[in-house]
Amino acid sequence: MSDLQPFPETRRRPMKLYTLVTLMVCAIIGSVLLLVFALYSVQITHATRDDVKDTALGIARTLADSPEIKRGLLQPPQADIIQPIAQAVTKRNGLLFAVVTDMRGIRYSHPNEALLGLHFIGDDLPPALEGKENVSVNRGVLDEALRVFTPVYDDQHDQIGVVVVGISLKKVEEQITRGRLNAVWTILFSILMSSLAIWGLVRILKRILFGLEPYEISALFEQRQAMLQSLREGVVAVDIQGRVTMINHAAREILLLPSGQHADGSGNPPHAALLASLREVSQTGIARKDQEIGCNGRLLLCNMVPVKSQNRVIGAISTFRDKTEISQLMQRLDGMVNYVDALRAHTHEFMNKLHVILGLLHIKRYDKLEEYILQTAHIYQTDIGTVQRKIKSPVIAGFLLGKINRAKEAGITLTLADECHIPDTASEEQVAVLVTALGNLIENALDAMADQAEGEITLLLHYQNGWLSCEVSDDGPGIDPEHLDDVFIRGFSTKGENRGVGLFLARQQIQNLGGDITVESEPGVFTQFFVHIPWDSERNIA
Repeated sequence: MSDLQPFPETRRRPMKLYTLVTLMVCAIIGSVLLLVFALYSVQITHATRDDVKDTALGIARTLADSPEIKRGLLQPPQADIIQPIAQAVTKRNGLLFAVVTDMRGIRYSHPNEALLGLHFIGDDLPPALEGKENVSVNRGVLDEALRVFTPVYDDQHDQIGVVVVGISLKKVEEQITRGRLNAVWTILFSILMSSLAIWGLVRILKRILFGLEPYEISALFEQRQAMLQSLREGVVAVDIQGRVTMINHAAREILLLPSGQHADGSGNPPHAALLASLREVSQTGIARKDQEIGCNGRLLLCNMVPVKSQNRVIGAISTFRDKTEISQLMQRLDGMVNYVDALRAHTHEFMNKLHVILGLLHIKRYDKLEEYILQTAHIYQTDIGTVQRKIKSPVIAGFLLGKINRAKEAGITLTLADECHIPDTASEEQVAVLVTALGNLIENALDAMADQAEGEITLLLHYQNGWLSCEVSDDGPGIDPEHLDDVFIRGFSTKGENRGVGLFLARQQIQNLGGDITVESEPGVFTQFFVHIPWDSERNIA
């Protein structure tokens, strides 16, 4: 049994599954059996009485057709002929009486011989004297009985008397009671079998539900839903046919699905690649880890595992996160680190310069001191000052200072064009996209010129009317014309395997932002990339 406590002790504990199912099924079966017993009782009562009536009517007709009875009623009526026959029939068939009367209603047979020759008692005889068979319930001298009246005809079909057969109602009730008792035994047997069926049903349900009670299942479901919706990672599950059975809010946001719509993969949507991979995992039963899938201008990092029940694959589930966000965060962090490293390096350099100035003051070499200060100011203006004056975003400024130092270490000159101007922006997404694009383009240029003795990278950044235009040029080996359209394809690279992601990711982010990136190149002369993205400057936001 689970240790869940979804209900406080002060609240009434819900019924257990066994009790609930037993009460429900017993109520249904009990109602049905009670109704069946009532209907059976009514039917058996009518059937028993009809059967008794038909039996009595058959006996009466047999006596009425008997030649001895007819002879006893003729010339003249003789009780000594009729009485023995009637008594024998009464004893043999367990009747209350078998009475034969003439057309005046005088008895010629009766269980009580003292009543022979007397008039028949009852108002149900006249219809029979008129030639009509009839059945009635009446009380005579013996007991209340079911009485059947049948006319007796001679050979000329003239009525010469009446045969009356009576069966005690007590005997009829005894037969009805025996029929009802059989019904009771049948119902008791049905109750026994139903109890066994309920017991087996509850055991099967408990096995299917892993021994959990309904309220425990409800609590687990609510906890599962809360857990799934609280995850920042996207979660999607499919069944063995590839139909989506579960998707959380984070997955809808990443896949850009409206609320209430399933990612069924119809119409080849952007998330079709994710669903296709999930379907393949559900069919093969082979898990996939850290698979990269492009979707809606983002790069998703997916983990997919098959879902099994009793060693049989019944579907697959995938958890994924936006690798673009991770890459953007790493690039922003890299920019900040470069900025801090640049400031730290220049701080040390500034301290060294202060020591030089102090030394020149001590030795009173004022002419050298003036020359050194002017030289230092010039370097500052051409290096850090130039970057900070042209690039108002501290993140991008630090990023570019780091790239300038990296280029110097590689023996390459990274130059900012005189026309460069970037106002600061409050949009972190735009800054992240620009850092991604410039980082990939500069690194690709440095890699391309790694085998050259010297080289130059020129960077032009210009803002106008809410748009930022970037040009990154280098005098490296260039790109073959036949590969110009392939450089943005994921996986394409001339540097070896497991490369070719940077430009693909940069282009996705730029296009997702509403911008564009193009390239021009002449092998052996130059390569130039053009980036055009929207830029919300602080002046525009204000």
